[in-house]
Amino acid sequence: MQVSEMDLHQALKKYFGFDGFIGLQEVVIKSILDGNNTFCIMPTGGGKSLCYQLPALLKEGTAIVVSPLIALMKNQVDAIRGVSENPGIAHVLNSSLTKGEIRQVMSDIENGITKLLYVAPESLTKDEYTEFLKNQNISFVAVDEAHCISEWGHDFRPEYRNLRNIINEIDDVPIIGLTATATEKVEEDILKTLRMTDAKTFKASFNRPNLFYDVRPKTKEVEKDIIRFVRKYANKSGIIYCLSRKKVEEIAEVLQVNGIKAVPYHAGLDAKTRSKHQDMFLMEEIDVVVATIAFGMGIDKPDVRFVIHHDMPKSLESYYQETGRAGRDGGEGYCLAYYSYDDIEKLEKFLSGKPVAEQEIGNALLQEVIGYAETSMSRRKYLLHYFGEEFDDETGLGADMDDNMRNPKPKKEAQDEVKLLLEVVKGTNEQYKSINVVNTVAGKSNAMLKSHKTDKHPLFGKGKEKKPEFWMALVRQVLVKGYLRKEIEQYGVLKLTSRGLEFIEHPVSFMMTEDHSYEMNDDDSIMTSGGVGGGAADENLMRMLKDLQKKVAKKNGVPPYAVFQETSLEDMALKYPINLDELSNVFGVGEGKAKKFGAEFVDLIARYVEENEIIRPDDLIVKSTGTNSVLKLFIIQNTDRKIPLEDIARSKGIELEELIEEMQRIVYSGTKLKMDYIVDEILDEDQQQEIFDYFMESDNDKIETAMKEFKGEYEEDELRLMRIKFISDVAN
Repeated sequence: MQVSEMDLHQALKKYFGFDGFIGLQEVVIKSILDGNNTFCIMPTGGGKSLCYQLPALLKEGTAIVVSPLIALMKNQVDAIRGVSENPGIAHVLNSSLTKGEIRQVMSDIENGITKLLYVAPESLTKDEYTEFLKNQNISFVAVDEAHCISEWGHDFRPEYRNLRNIINEIDDVPIIGLTATATEKVEEDILKTLRMTDAKTFKASFNRPNLFYDVRPKTKEVEKDIIRFVRKYANKSGIIYCLSRKKVEEIAEVLQVNGIKAVPYHAGLDAKTRSKHQDMFLMEEIDVVVATIAFGMGIDKPDVRFVIHHDMPKSLESYYQETGRAGRDGGEGYCLAYYSYDDIEKLEKFLSGKPVAEQEIGNALLQEVIGYAETSMSRRKYLLHYFGEEFDDETGLGADMDDNMRNPKPKKEAQDEVKLLLEVVKGTNEQYKSINVVNTVAGKSNAMLKSHKTDKHPLFGKGKEKKPEFWMALVRQVLVKGYLRKEIEQYGVLKLTSRGLEFIEHPVSFMMTEDHSYEMNDDDSIMTSGGVGGGAADENLMRMLKDLQKKVAKKNGVPPYAVFQETSLEDMALKYPINLDELSNVFGVGEGKAKKFGAEFVDLIARYVEENEIIRPDDLIVKSTGTNSVLKLFIIQNTDRKIPLEDIARSKGIELEELIEEMQRIVYSGTKLKMDYIVDEILDEDQQQEIFDYFMESDNDKIETAMKEFKGEYEEDELRLMRIKFISDVAN
């Protein structure tokens, strides 16, 4: 279909009110109007839907748009109906329609009124719809969210795999595949499965220079950190993503009790509530939506100012698409993610129940997420490299828009290490994924390496003086530099590029930054140079508090950690509490502990604040929802009644491990628990005394240290429960 450039711009103005196209829109639309199979990769916010909407309005017949979400279809249909006097111009055909509504849709298509028909892939498989559409004038088929076709995509939908066969049954018409995120692997999958390898492919830049990327360690203070962050964006729109429905509800409730207008959104809510909450967000009746990934597809709100990931998502595609909902108007967009390896392990456990092939794909995608979170190089460069795009982190648009570039870690010369790494890839015949390349160079043998006799290779263990984490960080940076690549067919297998081979022959300088370390301590807090909650503790005050901790401990005849844990002292040196109410709000300190030991500490801090003219943070108090206090009361009541721990955990629907963690929090914050009946079941009197004496004399309360001291004589849970009894008895 020949449409002049002038006519095309007039049509754009007439239907959508725009004066000009953005990005690749015009060339994609012309390709579709010319009847070509077309593939378009255009990041969120790039105007992807216009690419098939305008051609559909201009061409004869009805365009079928395959879309995965009913909410997304509804939004698009409403938008198209807004450009025409006839509501029949666009329809949905899915399970939500009545028989009468289906008859109306079919009538409008037969009468040539409907230009866009939105269908779910499941609807297309119904014989009655296929038979009907066979006899209609179909202009083309647009497959939106085409990444759903690929098992390597972040939202795989098996129904998408059969789309080509169904389209063939209906008519031999051009196909347009569209997606916001696709790696080379996913792109190849889409083109093969839709049997359109002849397609004209258009790929827009993935760079969103107005987005700032920030990854922070996920501590037990994460909710307070989120509240502080959101308060800085008062009356501005934001989205907070969580992986579980339970966490969505918890975070939404915490925000609400702290005066932030927020609502939850997840698939467990009924359709009416979801729709209401979505509309409240779009109409700006509330500021923040706390959601699972069920929220966001097709949400065209241009002024979302921040997107927070409480949990890291399962893939970088998901992360990119979700962060892409910020700053679509070109204004500020802050993308904050909290990272804990604990979360990755939970996702790995979830994968363990899946078929082997699915596990492999899921784990490979998770490794990319880990790499992004832990890297100290430009996050933008890392992200764009993942999508096959080169980025100059010195001159590119948005080059300084991430935490690593604003606060760079020092770089070290790693020319020799890069040469060794590349030689290991070459010497092991380019057959291994990153983990086994690292195992080879670091000298860590396993079944796979033994089966290939790699553990006997002259290069095996050549880099063992450095930790595997160092080598993994180097692999990631060498990949981004282009000396290695990941094989598309055997995803994850490392291959040398021509540049890599050249480097082996003629090495050049390679400045490397080591990854961030997110090491877990015994109580699952994440210890980083940033201190608790992402701030920096006052080192002078910290020294004074530690001296006081020892003095108070000596006076009370208990170990220093039984007075206040080090993480609590760090939080005091961050927040400067000057009365007992404020102290009881410090990490790991409850009302009981504040009353027992707190007076001298708040006196010391108050004097320090006055003498040094310190301006205290004005957001010290973050209200609790009371959820934990309900669980705390339940545990105290049930241990008083000597109910077995397994029964307490079961009645609250939590794991035993989670219950023990909550019991730890209770006693460390100053409340007594009756533990005798629990430890008497697992340890005799002499054993209890031995462990009690150990904790009394030890300079720390770490279970790891205790395990080493007792050389495996006691199980971890035995020591953990005995530690709870010890703290309860001597400190509370």
